[in-house]
Amino acid sequence: MSIPLQLPLFSGRLLTTMAGQSLSKKTEEKYPEIETYDVQYLTKLSDTKELIKSVKDQLHNECRPVQNLFFSECKLGLNDLPNQLYELDWDVILIDGPRGYWPEAPGRTAAIFTSSVLARSKKGGNTKTHVFVHDFNMEVDRVTSDEFLCKENLIKSKEMLGHFDLERMEASSTQFCHNQSNHSSSPRANSSS
Repeated sequence: MSIPLQLPLFSGRLLTTMAGQSLSKKTEEKYPEIETYDVQYLTKLSDTKELIKSVKDQLHNECRPVQNLFFSECKLGLNDLPNQLYELDWDVILIDGPRGYWPEAPGRTAAIFTSSVLARSKKGGNTKTHVFVHDFNMEVDRVTSDEFLCKENLIKSKEMLGHFDLERMEASSTQFCHNQSNHSSSPRANSSS
């Protein structure tokens, strides 16, 4: 989904994150009504299995499902955005990047994890956040979504788009999914289905 398609869909505040300053700058110039932020993705698609394991190992500490990621040391937490973005009560999050089709690419594991935490950490407004994952047909995106957005929250998937409805969680929560045992953490790095 491209930015021109997204613009007429929203009447509220629209933010986008981009991998790379030049892309962020071009987007800001072309669409001044959109807040654009540069994000540094430090993950590799080939490390997805290990990254998911590191979150499971740190569920009670740095990788909790409810937290302010600005202060987090979790390997999957995107913590280089302005602090006020972590305080927003998100209604809709669309994950459509970064690219992740080759082993050295960042993949979407960090974006999916971060979106999950943002949705569960909201303090006010509607208790639910709709999270859409583009390229949900890619195995690694589907497996990562199952781990952090959770199968029980999947409303619908069609072709390349998955729609999840996440509820706010208590600050003491230490599991992303109610039925954690059903989740696989063995994606093949570049396969699709």
